[in-house]
Amino acid sequence: MPTTRDQDPFHILLADDDADDRQFFSEAIHELKLQHTLTVFRDGRELMEHLESPDREDEDFPHILFLDLNMPYITGFDCLRAIRKNPKFNNLSVAIYSTSSSEKDIEETFIGGANIYIRKPNDFATLKKVIKDVVNMNFQFHSSGMNLETFLFSI
Repeated sequence: MPTTRDQDPFHILLADDDADDRQFFSEAIHELKLQHTLTVFRDGRELMEHLESPDREDEDFPHILFLDLNMPYITGFDCLRAIRKNPKFNNLSVAIYSTSSSEKDIEETFIGGANIYIRKPNDFATLKKVIKDVVNMNFQFHSSGMNLETFLFSI
């Protein structure tokens, strides 16, 4: 994983079954003018097929995954479990990106190894701020003193 985000394009993945949410996320990334590549998946099955593909190049390795929890075929919870079981994904930061405010969901994803939990913002300006803050976060530092309070991202 690059030490600075200015040198190489930052590779972001988004897995979300809601077409409007995918569109808003893509537009927010575009407006932020980040040096990035964004790959979008409609469900957990597409995401896992991509991550586990033997044809994927190592330089195409994602830096961060924004992962919705409630998706068809393979849920975000199941994707998180599979990702954290595979040592090849140890350096992949996983940001849970969900409408759920359930304490159970937050706790389960914290225990499951996600790096941060983000409640989907209701407006575009807040979404842009969330993406900018999370993409610029140093997850090694953030994770070192992480507890349930710091796991839940708030603006």
